[in-house]
Amino acid sequence: MTQTFDPSSRTDVPLRADEVSALRGFLDYHRDTLRWKCAGLTREQLARPLAPSTMTLGGMMKHLALVEAGWFLNTMLGEPDPPPFDDVDWDADPDWEWHTAKDDSPEALLALFDDFVRRADEAIDRCLERDGLDTLGVRESKRNGAFSLRWVLLHLIEEYARHNGHADLIRESIDGETGE
Repeated sequence: MTQTFDPSSRTDVPLRADEVSALRGFLDYHRDTLRWKCAGLTREQLARPLAPSTMTLGGMMKHLALVEAGWFLNTMLGEPDPPPFDDVDWDADPDWEWHTAKDDSPEALLALFDDFVRRADEAIDRCLERDGLDTLGVRESKRNGAFSLRWVLLHLIEEYARHNGHADLIRESIDGETGE
């Protein structure tokens, strides 16, 4: 059974809001956009690339689950990678999440994505309770010190926006579905 998504349930971006609500609203909007682009597709369709790229919608879902964990759980809280990412030999296959998504069902990919979004939201809440958007991550950049929660939220919005552009093209090539 393929997963469905009602585009009318997509998070609305607040037009007037405080900084936290605006940032979280944009992030949730882009998370829902990815859910929409991947909804209703079979395993084979989620594994279909748009040449010349090898990028797939299923790989994108698994990749963004890893991105959520990497930034919010690892960088901000210092927690180790949770399963299924904890046992991956990243040196042997640095793009493991992209390559292995073809073996996962649409339901498994959505469940993984939703679970990591939930975990990331819990991490965001914990950071906001500490020092708000000025909370500094446990892991630091190689050049500039610790990342702030504000920076990480903005970076994730950018990451989703970029990948949602890819998702638009891939989805249209699969079944002609278009939309913002």
